[in-house]
Amino acid sequence: MKTVNIVIAGLGGQGIVKASDILADAAFRAGHDVKKAEVHGMSQRGGSVNTDIRYGSQVLSPMVPDGEADVLVTMDVTQIENNRYRLKPDGKLLSSECLKDFEHGPARAATVAMLGVLSACLDLPEDAWHAAIRGALPEKHHAMNLAAFAAGRHAGIAAQSSGRP
Repeated sequence: MKTVNIVIAGLGGQGIVKASDILADAAFRAGHDVKKAEVHGMSQRGGSVNTDIRYGSQVLSPMVPDGEADVLVTMDVTQIENNRYRLKPDGKLLSSECLKDFEHGPARAATVAMLGVLSACLDLPEDAWHAAIRGALPEKHHAMNLAAFAAGRHAGIAAQSSGRP
């Protein structure tokens, strides 16, 4: 299997690192070699945060080379142009702007909803995602986040079947 390269970008406080932890765990649970790297901006709250996640049969480096991201997920529109150069020419840009197009629950579940959208683009089993979400978040938040993930996944699958990114 070729290495899958994903960059998640946003602002401090949006759960970017937690989202990358969930994605990396889901890929690991699916049997892949996984590497992950994080870059924090000048401030923990509100500064730029980027994470690189790479998975496949054998991954040697945690950093996604510039221009080689298969998917760029941005949780804040200010991070699209800051990170577009990381995306390969035929890669997918998934922006949190898509969240306004469907009901995904409370705002604090938005990042998990975006993981649901992302999951529609990746070949990772849904049960691996669910287990990773349960493993990363407190039990009292499982139902809300699993519902947000399901809403995002449904919206992502619907967008793909209609030809939208």
